Amino acid sequence: MAFQLPPTAPLPPTGISPHVQEEVLIAAVIMVISVAAVFLFKPLIAAIARRIENRGADAALRGDVEQLREQINDLDPLRNRVHELEERIEFTERLLAQRREQDLLPRGDA
Repeated sequence: MAFQLPPTAPLPPTGISPHVQEEVLIAAVIMVISVAAVFLFKPLIAAIARRIENRGADAALRGDVEQLREQINDLDPLRNRVHELEERIEFTERLLAQRREQDLLPRGDA
């Protein structure tokens, strides 16, 4: 008895089995969907990237922020001046309060 191979189905005219054709078709569909998704979501991804890098801010808005920073820097010396004036007012109030207390005390003239 000689060993015989099982009969095989004839190949289609393309020479590729239907199972392989199906896998190639599925891979092609997945690639087409992936490419379409990249083109559809590319603007969204770019906008998110600009936002993360903080380059998406409007130029006028950046100018306003810079102007506010300059104003804050200009206010620092004024804040120190106000603090100094508050200390002087408190000192003056204490002096006036001491004087009133001295005026209210009875004198030792007898």
